[in-house]
Amino acid sequence: MSVTTSTPSHTFGRSMLSHWYLDPALTYLNHGTVGAVPKRVLDAQRAITEQIEREPARFLIRELADVKQFVLEGPSRMRAALAPIAEFVRARVDDLAFVDNASTGVNAVLRSFDFAPGDEILVTDHGYGAVTMTAEYVASRTGARVVKVALPYPDTDAARIRDAVIGALGAKTRMLVIDHLTAPSALILPVAEIAAACRARGIATLVDGAHAPGMIDLDLPALGVDFWVGNLHKWAMSPRSCAILWAAPERQKALHPAVISWGYTMGMAAEFDLQGTRDPGPYLAAPEGLAFMRELGLDAMRAYNHSLVWRAATEFTRAWGTSVPAPESMYGSMVTVLLPESFGTTGDAALALKNRLLFEHRIETQVGTIGGRISLRLAAQVYNEWSDFEKLFAALGKK
Repeated sequence: MSVTTSTPSHTFGRSMLSHWYLDPALTYLNHGTVGAVPKRVLDAQRAITEQIEREPARFLIRELADVKQFVLEGPSRMRAALAPIAEFVRARVDDLAFVDNASTGVNAVLRSFDFAPGDEILVTDHGYGAVTMTAEYVASRTGARVVKVALPYPDTDAARIRDAVIGALGAKTRMLVIDHLTAPSALILPVAEIAAACRARGIATLVDGAHAPGMIDLDLPALGVDFWVGNLHKWAMSPRSCAILWAAPERQKALHPAVISWGYTMGMAAEFDLQGTRDPGPYLAAPEGLAFMRELGLDAMRAYNHSLVWRAATEFTRAWGTSVPAPESMYGSMVTVLLPESFGTTGDAALALKNRLLFEHRIETQVGTIGGRISLRLAAQVYNEWSDFEKLFAALGKK
C-alpha cells in the first residue's frame, strides 16, 4: 500500500530521502520536533559561510545590517533574505525580523511588554512548555500573573476552543499567548476569530506559530494579531536555528530583542538584524528552503503530508477502537492521537515507549502525555510513505 503524489519532477515517498542526510535505516516520523534540513539548503548555508570567511569584517559589519554606527555597503543582506520570506507569509518586510527560534521571539515580545502588578497573561494548557515558562518568568518580574485556560480536549472542534478561550478573557487580561498550531495536540487553532475578540477588549495577542510556516498557508496581517512568531527550521526547510517575528506596525516602537546591541532605538530592523557577532548563515539560507518547497509544489506537498498522516491517524484509532480527537480540518501535517490505556498513563511510560520505538525498532516519533493519557504525535513529510506508518503500528503492537 502506498500514497503517492507527484509534481512534474518529483514522486513523494522514500525515494525523496536522497534530498536529505537522514539515515535510511531510521524511520523518521518526527519532522515537527526540530525539522530536517535538505542537502541543497545546507549547501547554500555552507556557501554563505565560505563567503563570510573570505572577508569576515566586511560581510558582518558593512553588509549584513543597516545600523548607523557602521558603514553599509549596498542593501542589507538580512533585509534581502527577509524579502522572499515576507512574500511567503504575505507580510511587509518592514514588519518582520529574523530570530533564532520561536522561543527567542516570544522572549522578545513578553520581556518588552509593559506589564504592571495585577495584570494577567492568559495562556492555554496546550501551549509549548518553554513559552509558558517565559510568561511565568515575566510575570514574576513584573507583578503580573499567568492564568491558564483548559482547552476542551479530546472530542473538540474549533468553535468549542474559540468559546473556551474567549470565555477566559477577563478584565485584568493584558495579553493572550496562544498557539497557531499546538505542539502537544497538533491542533490548528482559530486564532483570527480569537484575536478579533481580544482586539475588541483591548487585549494584546501573541501567537506562537512554531509549526505553521511551510505546513499551512499563511497571511499574517489578515490574522489581526499583535505579534506572531514561527520557526522556519521545522516545516519551511531552513537551516537551524531560524525563525521569524512579525509585529503590527503600532507595536514595533516598544518591541526590543532579548539581546540589546548596536541597533537599539533605531527601529525593529536595526535592533533585530544586528545583535553582536553571530552566524547569519541560517537566516541568509532560508530563501533556499522556500525555493526547494516551491520546486516540490507547495500545494502538492501539503496535500500529500496531510493525506498520509490523516490516514495513519484514522486507521490507528479504528484499530484501537478509539477516535481522532478533533475534525480533519484542524490538522495539517501532524495529528496527535491518544493511545489506549493499556499502553500506560504516565510520563515514565511515555518515555519508555518512545525509547523502545527508537532503540529497538529504529523509529523516531514524538510520544508524550495529555490529560493522563499517552499521546502519539504522528508527522509526515514528503520522504515518508505508508510503509513507514505500517512499521510504526506493528512496533506499537509488540508491547
